Amino acid sequence: MRKIVATLLIAFLFASCSQSAVRREKPLVAVVMKSLANSFFVTMVDGVTADHAKRSGEFSLLLNGTRNENDLAQQVAIIDQMIAMRVDAIVIAPADSKAVIPALARAMKRGIKVINIDNRLDPAILAQYRIRVPFVGPDNRKGAEKVGSYAAAKLAPGDEVAIIEGISTAENSRARRMGLEDAAKAAKLKIVSQQSASWDQARAAEIAGALLIRYPNLKAIFAANDSMALGVASAVTQAGRTIVVTGFDNVAAVRPLLDRGVIVATADQYGGKLGVFGVDYALKAVRSNSSLPDLETPVDLVHARPPRAEQE
Repeated sequence: MRKIVATLLIAFLFASCSQSAVRREKPLVAVVMKSLANSFFVTMVDGVTADHAKRSGEFSLLLNGTRNENDLAQQVAIIDQMIAMRVDAIVIAPADSKAVIPALARAMKRGIKVINIDNRLDPAILAQYRIRVPFVGPDNRKGAEKVGSYAAAKLAPGDEVAIIEGISTAENSRARRMGLEDAAKAAKLKIVSQQSASWDQARAAEIAGALLIRYPNLKAIFAANDSMALGVASAVTQAGRTIVVTGFDNVAAVRPLLDRGVIVATADQYGGKLGVFGVDYALKAVRSNSSLPDLETPVDLVHARPPRAEQE
């Protein structure tokens, strides 16, 4: 899968570079992802490329992304490359809600339309730069609250739970953490630990392993994305414990674990469509040459399918 993505990126890069040397007859939209090692963003790339293949006559596409979710410097460098190529619009899933804003401000000064997807940019920093960037994406707090509430129904008031969040400066990580907190507090659960695993599966496994030792009565670990939930699940299995584990994203790798009850719930924010929503909004911004409002997209609870007998 990663080789396929890399090939697509190279192909789009050369196609777009050749177009930049001549007057464009159609808009050039750059989609800048984070962590092409994360299957959620690979799904998003697949959705964008499949959509573009159906309507390539409508716009030109340039895809790029970082190697991991912590590589802020690389993402800023990609934005500057897009500015140099004079793209018409940038659709970005930012690695950090604050650090990329100066680069995006530079792009907007050049007349490039910017659309923010997946991880919301920090409103206070945007205000400092006197820019407004439309956000296209789900309400992460609402989605996480749905997941947390479903999991909480399997617990009892006073049960000990832990929350593992993503990058602490990322707006979607904070929103998901707050949604999980909302659910835990509503169910009168006891939150004994909140830690960041920076969206990383291995780091989440390490944290979960330590939590299981420190809190022998721990009943649940809520993870802010599926990569971390997979790490938590492996630690729980290795420890021989049975506790409630949740995630967020509904990547393919969690579905067998959902059906086996190893992970009880996740949230689907429709990664295959989210990038397409962003591209569509970017094209609307380019054609209308106007400031657009935020656009909320769906996020739904996903849990194990009930046994066949219960379905009949």
